[in-house]
Amino acid sequence: MLLACGAGLSAGVILRLILYSKPAVAVTTPPNFTDALVANVDSPTAVAFTPGGRTLVTSKTGTLSIYKDGVLLSNSVLNISDKICTDNDRGLLGVAVDPNFANNHYIYLYYTYNKHDACNDVSKRPVNRTSRFLPSDNNVVARASEKVLINNILSTGSQTSHPGGDLHFGKDGYLYVSDGGCDYAAPTECTIRNDAARDRNVVLGKILRITRNGGVPPTNPFLGAGTAPCNVTGRTDAGEICQETFAMGLRNPFRMAFDPNAAGTRFNINDVGQGIWEETDRGKAGADYGWNVREGHCAAGSSTDCEPPPKGMTNPVYDYNHNTGCSSVTAAAFVPNGVWPATYDGVYLFGDYACGKIFKLVPIDGGGYKRVAFATNLGQGGPVAMAFGPYKGSTALYYTTLGGGGEVRRIIYTAGNKEPVADIKGSQLWSPGPTIDFDASREPDGSAGSYDPDGDTPLTYTWDFGDGSRRETTDPTISHTYQTSDKYTATLTVRDNKNAVSNPDRIDVFPGDTPPKPVVEAPTPGKLFAVNEEIRFSGSATDDEDGSVPNADLSWEVVRHHNGTHTHPGYFSETGNNLSFVAPAPEDQRSTGQGNYLEILLTATDSLGLSTTVSQELQPHRVGVYLA
Repeated sequence: MLLACGAGLSAGVILRLILYSKPAVAVTTPPNFTDALVANVDSPTAVAFTPGGRTLVTSKTGTLSIYKDGVLLSNSVLNISDKICTDNDRGLLGVAVDPNFANNHYIYLYYTYNKHDACNDVSKRPVNRTSRFLPSDNNVVARASEKVLINNILSTGSQTSHPGGDLHFGKDGYLYVSDGGCDYAAPTECTIRNDAARDRNVVLGKILRITRNGGVPPTNPFLGAGTAPCNVTGRTDAGEICQETFAMGLRNPFRMAFDPNAAGTRFNINDVGQGIWEETDRGKAGADYGWNVREGHCAAGSSTDCEPPPKGMTNPVYDYNHNTGCSSVTAAAFVPNGVWPATYDGVYLFGDYACGKIFKLVPIDGGGYKRVAFATNLGQGGPVAMAFGPYKGSTALYYTTLGGGGEVRRIIYTAGNKEPVADIKGSQLWSPGPTIDFDASREPDGSAGSYDPDGDTPLTYTWDFGDGSRRETTDPTISHTYQTSDKYTATLTVRDNKNAVSNPDRIDVFPGDTPPKPVVEAPTPGKLFAVNEEIRFSGSATDDEDGSVPNADLSWEVVRHHNGTHTHPGYFSETGNNLSFVAPAPEDQRSTGQGNYLEILLTATDSLGLSTTVSQELQPHRVGVYLA
């Protein structure tokens, strides 16, 4: 559910040179909380933590990376990009670590398997699956160690939206899996008419619960006569119920959160709504949350027909209307007791992807909850997932965002002297000559640059330029001359006047190199598309140092813009040239006005790894409809 859809304003072309991928974001947090970058990761979808201090990060594109001892390991520990579909909301979406990891070393992944080598063919559908893998002590995960636990979860072909894909272990020792999706019986149907969650013989629109070996727990709510296992086929005969089902009636249960403070298994489900309501449900065995009969606490598609739910259906514990400016509930986490001030003990945090905020739920007199902003100005693209994990002998909140080219970030609480934040402005720097000018100064609006949350000055900047040279200064700007044209990774750490030291910030630099110059040649500017039209596109790029950029170093992405509030990155992504994709229908069949369109991105990368991206809008062909 990396969100949105297509169609928009006047036709036109946007060209943008993307050389600095860090966003101008100054995340606002409460006093004594600090937000900082942990690592740049391409399209990060989920994080999990092993007992040995390793942070696992999944990328939508199909890689699993490890962050350890302040460094994101340079090589992916697992790469399954060749066997997955990443268009629209598909991809590698979830990761979990076995609670008995110290003994069995199991990790679990949820991804879209390209079963028929045809991601966009409605007649040859890819499937979602949950698998178990075995990493080794040297930070490598063998593909051959995969054991598929749940297979053949239908992923319909034309819309490919809302798959869910979250994984968590409960305190009962069982693995919980969230699954959403469009209507398998009508592959183009993802709107309010999508009733797949009502079909008990398929695992779509459900929360599943299985053992670490893929078996059905003996306490699952649907066992015995009239039930059957669905872990192999993703479905059973009509009239029967899948035994893996723990709860049902969900549209897009994109993220869940399990309460670490509860004596038993207690969890919430964030279910992304259709056009009006976003909701949080309390996970209960056998519960039916009502989609597509209900959306939030109301009848589906309504904000006024909000009578008690029909018998057998369960209302959310909290919901909010899209008219609040937030419209996509995503990341979720419970605050562990004792890691933050007591007023935060057990508080439920959730994120909204569309408005870029993290909220906390606060009880209100008479029952129910209200939301209170905790962190704001996260920017477009996040948070996608959240989890509490270790940090310097304590615990911090980690979250992933698609902003800034993809980031894992961390929010920490410090009662005493807070450590400074190191931030080199720009994530990649280049120069046609051997000298690179570095700048870590704070912007006047606080959007970028190094700083100390307490205002302690002077700050001391320690630079490692990546070529064996180091310098220390109290000036946040510095120049360095390299002896050889190449790609280097420079590292900055900052120390305040009380000797608190920041986490390092790293940046790729390219002395003696200039970026390539890509050009979109097709489709032509001003072209209007029709739903289901095959759009062919091609381009080229030149580079001052390399000459013509090979097709293998050209990559394309199609992004769907939805109502001017958020996007679905990766509707189509491919490397090469002279390619095509099929133009989608609007996600909810009402999103055809301003702010709804496709954006084609062409990225060219030179031999040293320096990239430039150009962007071109692709607007839909609109027709007037008049009702007599």
